[in-house]
Amino acid sequence: MHAIWESGAQPGADATSTSGNYDAPAHDVVDGSSSEPGATYGTAHRVVSVIGPTASGKTGLAIALAKALRDRGDAAEIINADAYQMYRGMDVGTAKATLQERQAVPHHLIDVIDPDDAMSVARFQQLATDCIAQLQQRGIRPILVGGSGLYARAAIDDISFPATDPAVRSQLEERARLEGPGALYAELQAKDPQAAARMDPHNPRRTIRALEVIAITGKPYSASLPQYRYVMPAVQIGLDLPREELDRRIDMRTEAMRQAGFVDEVRRLKSRLGFTAARALGYQQILESLDGTLSEDEAFAQIAQRTKRLARKQMGWFGRDPRIHWLNALDPHLLDRALEVIDQADSGVFDEHDANANDYVHHHLGDVGEVQRLSAPGPGPSRQ
Repeated sequence: MHAIWESGAQPGADATSTSGNYDAPAHDVVDGSSSEPGATYGTAHRVVSVIGPTASGKTGLAIALAKALRDRGDAAEIINADAYQMYRGMDVGTAKATLQERQAVPHHLIDVIDPDDAMSVARFQQLATDCIAQLQQRGIRPILVGGSGLYARAAIDDISFPATDPAVRSQLEERARLEGPGALYAELQAKDPQAAARMDPHNPRRTIRALEVIAITGKPYSASLPQYRYVMPAVQIGLDLPREELDRRIDMRTEAMRQAGFVDEVRRLKSRLGFTAARALGYQQILESLDGTLSEDEAFAQIAQRTKRLARKQMGWFGRDPRIHWLNALDPHLLDRALEVIDQADSGVFDEHDANANDYVHHHLGDVGEVQRLSAPGPGPSRQ
């Protein structure tokens, strides 16, 4: 049986979902080709997406999978799906794969933008789909790892990100201030009752976004909701473990970050951190410590506490996807279990189920509602 090791996962939260294009740097461009989401991808090298909460061991499993697949003649490389690991210099606080790990298995979409730049899920989608297509053209299996549920899904699922219009949004925000959120919600009910029925009438931010999309696209907001539909052959492997063990790992990882010089890293980056990077979980707390708002002990205590809270939210998001194959992260034969899932996926065992995933799910307001579990590939994440 193969052995598996733990590699720290990252703190972090979703980057703002805005439209935009970003050219990958030369070292991540293969043939100069480009692909759009929804393009035709090779079926011989199905994408493997390793997902799970912070500190569950995603990086370790992804590296072990790449090595094991390579040993049996199936070349594989890793694509990072964590927004903050894409920033140069943000190393300790995001628990990037080490240089040694990256030399052992090629990694893509790490250190591709500067700290004062802004990464968004729409930008990531373009980068990731380009990278996936380029690797597959070379006969290499992509292994997607890390990131929030939205980032992981943006690379492989039928998800579009309508553009934003600051002028339209400003007008709607002013109306909400003058007329109240109820007036905007009533307008949404008239224009898109399906979206309104799945939306909190007391949440003006989402109502404003829905009306903004309707104004820009001329289509109902509900038409842009994400679909549980792969745009390329893919299989998702989820790591699950008891809450007590996850909390323990988060505490250990937070202390390891402190010992590894996280404070010094933030101090060096402080003048170069843009708005998006500065609000990354962990970096925000250390910045407050450097400014004197928090003591260093208080900052690290908040990091651990908020990372645990984030992990719970992540499991709620991941638990809605009926296509994820959940594996016990503590299983001594975890790698073998994951390889079995990949082999079954490659043979088409899950294709019919995955094609009907939307039948198991009902949508609500821009993300996804609770899974109506019929015959999901694996049991959902634990709720201990």
